Amino acid sequence: MSLHSIRPWRDIPRRKSRQIMVGNVPVGGDAPITVQTMTNTLTTDVAGTIAQVQAAADAGADIVRVSVPDEASSKALREIVPEVSVPIVADIHFHYKRGIEAAEAGAACLRINPGNIGDEKRVREVIKAARDHNCSIRIGVNAGSLERHLLEKYGEPCPDAMVESGLDHIKILQDNDFHEFKISCKASDVFMAAAAYQQLADATDAPIHLGITEAGGLMSGTIKSAIGLGNLLWSGIGDTIRVSLSADPVEEVKVGYEILKSLGLRHRGVNIISCPSCARQGFDVIKTVEALEKRLEHIKTPMSLSIIGCVVNGPGEALMTDVGFTGGGAGSGMVYLAGKQSHKLGNEGMIDHIVEQVEERAAQIEAEAVKAAE
Repeated sequence: MSLHSIRPWRDIPRRKSRQIMVGNVPVGGDAPITVQTMTNTLTTDVAGTIAQVQAAADAGADIVRVSVPDEASSKALREIVPEVSVPIVADIHFHYKRGIEAAEAGAACLRINPGNIGDEKRVREVIKAARDHNCSIRIGVNAGSLERHLLEKYGEPCPDAMVESGLDHIKILQDNDFHEFKISCKASDVFMAAAAYQQLADATDAPIHLGITEAGGLMSGTIKSAIGLGNLLWSGIGDTIRVSLSADPVEEVKVGYEILKSLGLRHRGVNIISCPSCARQGFDVIKTVEALEKRLEHIKTPMSLSIIGCVVNGPGEALMTDVGFTGGGAGSGMVYLAGKQSHKLGNEGMIDHIVEQVEERAAQIEAEAVKAAE
């Protein structure tokens, strides 16, 4: 078993929610919190969209959303869905018929925006298509596209308006005896989004999709998402997440996992614990970690690796990781395996050697898991 395990004092009690299915992926209840992203290719570019979906899936995405703005895009779904390994959510805005077409084309879930999907009659038609084709629905409330009557009532986008919008649409689905739905209340403002989600969590037992919408570029959006989503997840709120970045969708998946890993809510791949480096470092920590992050992307097994530049904190960190390297003097350092001192290693060949040790440890962890399951 990996040393990077959840300690009792780190457990986060999760909000109790109903469980629904998005294709073959459970969302809510006691299911793992899923990580989503969204393609930015034209959906009519079938080959490009398939490639981007698969790249996201390889990075760990459990679910991927694609835009369906026109009839050509919904037709393209018929070619895309059979060729990818994760459930596809069809993103529907403005025209309810796209939702019907997407359900017929094999989408696992339909995202509808209360602010622009149309009147209740049109929503009922989307519900029928979802039921007929075994689709779930996400009610996707967004502060930037609230219904006009709510903006007139509240004067501006606010948490109360967002939650009212979401609950109104929940009622429509429930009145039509449709319960396979999840809901989101996204805003680009962290405070507004957090307040809306907290109210929503108290008002419904539906699975909640978390996101800080339009969060920004890779660095600024990561920080904003980590603060907003981290706060909610720490409170036990959230069953599936999407980090919205002006960046490659693969980066959204990576950031999503890092947020969940930091809270002990999901474990996938190598968690690298490294120091910021200083004058005490016995090797170039920054370049070493950059190289290892790239070289270890293929490892899916949850495990931990410590890369510390000197002996001040290095030995202590290594005691708690699966593989560790602590810098020393005279161009060499100490390798730790399963928390114990193993052997000295020269700095010159350290990256290749550490990669080998991580791969061996990952294989060992996997073998132990298989044996335990027998």
